[in-house]
Amino acid sequence: MNLVQKIRARGWRASGAAAFRRLASALDAPSPAPEAEPARPAATEPWSGYLERLNYAIPGWLDRGNIDAMSHALLHLPGDAPIVEIGSFHGLSTCVLTHLKEVHAVKNQLFTCDRWASGEPDPAKKIDGSAALTYEEFSEFGRASFVRNAGFFCRADLPHTVELFSDEFFAAWRLGETMDDVFGRRAELGGPISFCYIDGNHSYDFAKRDFENTDQHLVAGGFILFDDSSDGNVWADVGRVVAEVGQSGRYALIGKYPNYLFQKR
Repeated sequence: MNLVQKIRARGWRASGAAAFRRLASALDAPSPAPEAEPARPAATEPWSGYLERLNYAIPGWLDRGNIDAMSHALLHLPGDAPIVEIGSFHGLSTCVLTHLKEVHAVKNQLFTCDRWASGEPDPAKKIDGSAALTYEEFSEFGRASFVRNAGFFCRADLPHTVELFSDEFFAAWRLGETMDDVFGRRAELGGPISFCYIDGNHSYDFAKRDFENTDQHLVAGGFILFDDSSDGNVWADVGRVVAEVGQSGRYALIGKYPNYLFQKR
């Protein structure tokens, strides 16, 4: 999800405070799930100095629990089908996923997508409060930041990152298209998916389509982790989607980290 959307929802002060809370909470054990919910699997990747450095070196909002959820999914992948991340931003979650792949000796290829779009109708418009910086320049900075961060921290196992909106990405995936990724390599899209981390546009229609598109390709036993889906947070539309997924009977809720991790039945 892009920076402008999250800052608008949380506010500048709340966003800064959240970053400090995230770093502080990294040292605390996650809260247990309520008894009425599925037991949350124990953390499989202890917080390390490397992850701490990633967390403050790369901009983003990655809940500490997401790392536990990602670890669980990677340790229980149903096969060697690719992993997909929707929404790359500056590369924090991409680099964490790549690190966890190394920790757990996972060889599945990681594909990610993002347009780094501001969402503003007029990209040439100056950002409110700035006399010079435009939304377009801000987006270009985000893309360049991702390429730099992933190129540095993921250099031993670069993901295939394509500059597409999620709808465009899945359309290309269905057709099995081959295209250049942001690192100038050829990326062959298509086939089944074993795990998808959904962190794209958080409006209901977009989040639901991201789920539906993922569901078309997700193999039985595969996982979906919805970012910003924790109960009671500001992203109520994402909450609607995870409620529908849970009610469908087609997915088992593995746990709340506090974001929802599902496994396809």
